[in-house]
Amino acid sequence: MMDLDGPRQPPSNGKKANGLVILLHGYGADGNDLIGLAPMIARDLPEVEFVSPHAPFPCEMSPYGRQWFSLGDRSKESMLAGVTMASQVLNAFIDEELEKNNLSPDRLALVGFSQGTMLSLFVGPRRETPIAGVVGYSGRLIAPELLAQDIKTKPPVTLIHGASDDMVPASSLEDAVNGLTAVGIETSSELRPGLGHSIDEEGLNIGCAFLKRVLTS
Repeated sequence: MMDLDGPRQPPSNGKKANGLVILLHGYGADGNDLIGLAPMIARDLPEVEFVSPHAPFPCEMSPYGRQWFSLGDRSKESMLAGVTMASQVLNAFIDEELEKNNLSPDRLALVGFSQGTMLSLFVGPRRETPIAGVVGYSGRLIAPELLAQDIKTKPPVTLIHGASDDMVPASSLEDAVNGLTAVGIETSSELRPGLGHSIDEEGLNIGCAFLKRVLTS
């Protein structure tokens, strides 16, 4: 199994971590893309460790970025095969990080952007023991038709998407909400007017409030 790693930020209070946030970047980026969110989230969660791993594969369409799985073929079959393979790599990393920090799964939250959201939404409900929650920006739910048969746990989810996203259509937000709520996953969402394929301040505030709720309860 491939070993993941990337930039980290330890708890800002200087103590042992009592929570873990794994930040999963988008296609063509790397772990450095999202670790900049950690100081802002840590203002409300000073006891949490943050890690932003680099995806395991070089990006096929970028000389410098990484990818969790290929987007060269966007058929349902290819996307499912890709996210399934990537989920095995991520699950091994999650288990390793939880063990390293001596934390139970309910002290873990996943935060994804774009392809990182696709992976987070695939992994979260399929883990044997529930994690604290998932924040997804600008992503989509892959293979919603399989979720009812695959689901093992129901971590709460919040999704934020730009209404003017030209990379992942804004309609993906409603599709994901419908797919998640259909299997009983508590899901909240926010469509950000005028926003493209990115994270704005309000979207970050929504994500921070969600993480504070699920990691301090």
